Amino acid sequence: MYIKRAIENTILEVSKSFPCIVVYGPRQVGKSTTLDYIFPESFSRVTLDNLDDRNLAEKNPKLFLESNPCPVIIDEIQKVPELLDEIKIKIDEQRKIWLKNGEERKLMFILTGSNRFELQQGISDSLAGRCGIIEMASFSQTEKLGTKTELFTPKVEELIARQNSAKIAYRTRSQIFEDIFTGGMPDICTKVSEREVYFKSYVNTYIEKDVRKLISATSEMQFRNFISIIALRTAQELHYDEIANSVGIDVKTCKRWLSVLETSGIIYLLQPYMANVSNRIIKAPKLYFMDTGLCAYLCKWPNSQMLENCAMSGAFFETFVVSEIIKSFFAFNKDPRDFLFYYRDIDQKEIDILFVNEEGIYPIEIKKGISPKNPTKNFNVLQKYKREIKPGLVIDCCEKIRPLNDISYAFPVHLLGI
Repeated sequence: MYIKRAIENTILEVSKSFPCIVVYGPRQVGKSTTLDYIFPESFSRVTLDNLDDRNLAEKNPKLFLESNPCPVIIDEIQKVPELLDEIKIKIDEQRKIWLKNGEERKLMFILTGSNRFELQQGISDSLAGRCGIIEMASFSQTEKLGTKTELFTPKVEELIARQNSAKIAYRTRSQIFEDIFTGGMPDICTKVSEREVYFKSYVNTYIEKDVRKLISATSEMQFRNFISIIALRTAQELHYDEIANSVGIDVKTCKRWLSVLETSGIIYLLQPYMANVSNRIIKAPKLYFMDTGLCAYLCKWPNSQMLENCAMSGAFFETFVVSEIIKSFFAFNKDPRDFLFYYRDIDQKEIDILFVNEEGIYPIEIKKGISPKNPTKNFNVLQKYKREIKPGLVIDCCEKIRPLNDISYAFPVHLLGI
């Protein structure tokens, strides 16, 4: 069963502007399935997970591309980054033909990758100006529910209009935690695979296929422990030395492994907002898992009920909200790093999310309960930035958007993505 992805239109739009596109995302989030749906017959396909194809691509990139002529989808391009130079040559040759014949340029290559760690420099060097890059994540809440996805906005007037037109049924906190526990991996959401079996295989496959050559082979068990320790710290500030000591590695290795997880799309690092105002701002980023189901599995929570009532429930609720907002940005090819930040100073005053654009700063708090006490008490610290502070949101488990006070509105978590 194919579930429509919000990113489909973005892929089609980007493909009109470049002869090559790269779709990045963690393994098994549906990259290949989505591309097969969008380009069902017009593109041939080859995957570099196939050992024979990979060997040919490594030994003779030119022959590999001649054997797989354009238009072609090449999966797991990070396996053979040497192909990028040959792809550049093919694109430049074809551009000359288009220019000579007065033809419109067409999409030649669709590349998918599950790790940007090995490819970032190659893409920048070889395919600069020739390639559109798209980030893809696991299913969002709206995709699982089969409702239309909109780009996230904190503007209350627009959110109220969307709420009135969307007509999405209210989901209780327990239902939300079922969503959190399940996560967004397509095979689980479509019931192709049983959750526990799937995630056990996923972790093993991820370490075996994507991490082995990025870390020393003798460190694989340490890396498994590292991932679990990171999961226990979702929605927390990232302190490299503390994590390194817990795992038994040095800080340099800790940073490298975190970079592997980030460029693989497993985690997201939310940066603090610093507008050159004060050295009293905490500078460490906050760490979030992009799939709450995977995070819950790594933390060994056995069911959604225990997850909802555990000491980490607030952190998981916050992780769910942040990841849903990020997925919305990915679906519309927007970089969340341009808009989303958090605030915390050394006086422990914190705001979970700051949405910052040319209009001003929109503060956002995330609370798993309903009608939390004084959730906007820290909003006034933003006045020091000398920018317009817009009405904020408190995202919780309420039923509908409603004003809390003069500076904020309650926003239902089940409406994220509308």
